[in-house]
Amino acid sequence: MQHFRVGVLEIEIRHNRVMKAFYSDHFVLPLPEGHRFPMAKYSMLRERVDLELLGVQMLEAPAATEGELALVHSPDYVQAVKTGGLSPQAQRDIGFPWTPAMAERSVRSAGASIAAGRVAMREGIAGNLAGGTHHASADQGGGFCVFNDIAVTARVLQMEHFRASKQGLQVLVIDLDVHQGNGTADIFATDPTVFTLSLHGEKNFPFRKVNSDLDVGLPDGCRDEAYMAALDSALRQVLDRTQPQFVIYLAGADAHEGDRLGRLKITELGMKARDQRVFDWVRRLGLPMIICMGGGYGRDLAQTVQVQMNTWQLAMEHWLHWQNRGL
Repeated sequence: MQHFRVGVLEIEIRHNRVMKAFYSDHFVLPLPEGHRFPMAKYSMLRERVDLELLGVQMLEAPAATEGELALVHSPDYVQAVKTGGLSPQAQRDIGFPWTPAMAERSVRSAGASIAAGRVAMREGIAGNLAGGTHHASADQGGGFCVFNDIAVTARVLQMEHFRASKQGLQVLVIDLDVHQGNGTADIFATDPTVFTLSLHGEKNFPFRKVNSDLDVGLPDGCRDEAYMAALDSALRQVLDRTQPQFVIYLAGADAHEGDRLGRLKITELGMKARDQRVFDWVRRLGLPMIICMGGGYGRDLAQTVQVQMNTWQLAMEHWLHWQNRGL
């Protein structure tokens, strides 16, 4: 029996009643020396969650199947990733050189979000310690994103929900990565069953945006108060335009002021307030959700991981509220 403390609340956590987190960092993607993508952040986050959040159970990510990936991605693109058929230009667009390990990690990262989604449908919330690969579109990758785990998860859950209930599932994507979710927006551009919200740096990558259902572009140097006002306004507009039944939350750490690529000035306290606002909003609506981590490129990588740890701490509190609702 373990004990877990959240503020003044202490509960007993039994091994079959814990929040689930899916990881894929041990499927190592070897990168050339000096590559700017901070691959080490994934193992750093897993080690800290495992050590500090006793109420989170670590589970190895399953591989997304070709059939699951094909709900979103073209079969030719899936095969090119899996077999090494990506052109040099396609690899440059993604930002990773192709290797068998790159392909394996990509299907595991997507599989982590799918698995988290299935758990969340039963238990309220679960998460992917990576994921949030929102620059990948149906037939190409980009911006360090190979397969779009957000879109694949939405499609898998909708299919399985329909099989079980003969009813549709309205999905909301809350994308708070500092970079606009162009791939996700493109995939769902004509699909009213998935509502895409992106709150991002207006002048940041990608420089050619694809219209989400609701885009909120923020100026360089945006600070906590303006960010929270924009988020509150966006969440109000969402409920005027859709009635979500499931939420995918992309909790990018790259909006933090210490990020090399972010260009915003959101403090650590501001990032925690952002996450708390989303969790409170979702809880008021009683919706199941998953979290995935998205970007994070801190000048100090430990600081990036701390921002992500704060997200997971709040997610754990959200899970506790879900488990105790109605008691």
